[in-house]
Amino acid sequence: MKTKSPFSEEFLTKIRSILISEKSKIENELNTSPDTTGQFPEYGDNMEDNAQEVTDYLSNKPVEMTLEKTLRDINSSLKRLDDGKYGICKYCDNPIQENRLLARPTSSSCVSCKKTLLDEI
Repeated sequence: MKTKSPFSEEFLTKIRSILISEKSKIENELNTSPDTTGQFPEYGDNMEDNAQEVTDYLSNKPVEMTLEKTLRDINSSLKRLDDGKYGICKYCDNPIQENRLLARPTSSSCVSCKKTLLDEI
């Protein structure tokens, strides 16, 4: 069910454009970069090659996981845009400041709630 957004249509269009652009970049990187394909590298059969394979896989896995999390956040933000719930804090139901959303378009909480969650009061 789509609800009325407290943000202008122009602002929401700008945010959607940013999110779609970032989504495209991340999907491209996940699909084309040999470091983020999720496959175990094959350098050879000797012990040094095997050790390098393990090292490279373990060092690249966190990058892949971060990209996947970011992609999930983007998809969630796009869904909230479609539902008319974008920019509403999931904790206090108040609108998130526009400058926060421009800086971090996948934000789902306002600064005050985020600080409370991080114990930065």
